[in-house]
Amino acid sequence: MKVEVIPIKTDYIKPNEGYYTLITNIIKYCQDDDYIVISETPISTAEGNLVDESKYIPSIAASILTELWSKYLWGYVLCPLLGYKKRTITNLRNMPHEARYHKQFILEKYGLKYALQPTSEAGVDLSNVPEQYVSLLPENPQKSADYIKEIIHKKTGKNVNIIICDTDSTYDFYGKKFTTLPKSIETIHNNTGIFGYVLGNFSKKIGPTPLASTVKCDVEMLIKLCAIAEKSQVENTNTFFETVYNMKTTFDTDYNKVTPALLNTITHIPAVIIRF
Repeated sequence: MKVEVIPIKTDYIKPNEGYYTLITNIIKYCQDDDYIVISETPISTAEGNLVDESKYIPSIAASILTELWSKYLWGYVLCPLLGYKKRTITNLRNMPHEARYHKQFILEKYGLKYALQPTSEAGVDLSNVPEQYVSLLPENPQKSADYIKEIIHKKTGKNVNIIICDTDSTYDFYGKKFTTLPKSIETIHNNTGIFGYVLGNFSKKIGPTPLASTVKCDVEMLIKLCAIAEKSQVENTNTFFETVYNMKTTFDTDYNKVTPALLNTITHIPAVIIRF
């Protein structure tokens, strides 16, 4: 079966901007029955679901979790032992001082179960957001997906399928699908935190995690669509920020000094259309 993949390129979607930029660019190309995979960060940014971590005061617990637990135990012992990517190990060993603010926020918002994760805590995204802001998962991803589908139909009369996806992985452990994220579609067990993070090392990594979908189909199909979209995002831009460290390298500045103006100098791909 032939598959057509169309990356939707936009300027930086600003905090609290709403869906105008996203939907305006999607309707230029979409057709009936298209699958439109949208990344979770532009959804949260558009909805203003951001937090300024500079307002959090690092506690002793946050400092220990950042320095001893994440940077040294995971960075120098557990990650090499478990065969993590060299990039992950390097990033952990070079965690900046500001990481303590991030860990404090995770502790207060999500608790120890997520603060114990050395990376990807609760799906909170430090990349593609300015200064010391972070992007949380959308408050209600299914509601957001349903609303975007409805607006596109009202504007164009076209029926499309909306999928909201997070790059954090879904795993399979003896037929049980799970993710560390606090949210996902119903057929994926979520909110596992550090337990899922550790178990993931002994499980099969399937692909990105769908958070919401307006089409009812097999979970493997949804994950496959998310993987196709992620591959398109990587291949169609040289500024795909998988981590905050990629963003820091691109702009040649500390990540907490990245401004909306800087983010607006690059091409963003918040969504991908997949057509069979």
